[in-house]
Amino acid sequence: MTTANHQDSRARFNERLNQILPRLTSPELLRNQGLGNEIGFWIFDYPAEYEIEMRDFLKETVEPQLARQSPPVKFASVNLFDTVIGILDERGHLEKACELQQRKGDAELLRALRPMLQEDKLAKRLVEQTQTDTLDLLIIHGVGAVYPMLRTHTLLSALHPFMKDTPLLMFYPGRYDGLSLKLFNKLADDNYYRAFRLVS
Repeated sequence: MTTANHQDSRARFNERLNQILPRLTSPELLRNQGLGNEIGFWIFDYPAEYEIEMRDFLKETVEPQLARQSPPVKFASVNLFDTVIGILDERGHLEKACELQQRKGDAELLRALRPMLQEDKLAKRLVEQTQTDTLDLLIIHGVGAVYPMLRTHTLLSALHPFMKDTPLLMFYPGRYDGLSLKLFNKLADDNYYRAFRLVS
């Protein structure tokens, strides 16, 4: 990427960042208005090379500003990677998982972890832990770090029956065109058309 293209890309990224809070605090989004009876699932997709900037913006700007709204927006912010590590740690499998990866590699580790990390079970856990029925908004991030342990489209589909009227926003390091998810803008996650792009 040339210097000019990089500057254009960063400027576009920053421009889209600045549109996040106005969208998240809009009554239309928080009340699921104008979605044609669809559940309010939103995706903010961004170039994976801006992952650190995205994390910082979420932690330092989005979350504090949501809490400062009047009235404050009740939200939970879930890091999927931390959640997966927590599950393994609770069950006493974290050290074993690290040892297995070193001894037999990634493929064998993934095969061993799949029963514990099935997306339908994880969806239920997230809903119970965050008490989504009491929230105005659920934010999910850390998507890139859990690949390929979890599949984004499968997790979103598993969350659908649970979310009811609570909007969900997923920060996605890749590309979502309204029909399919492309992690890191390289790996086709799968077709998924039940979410809306938060910012075009």
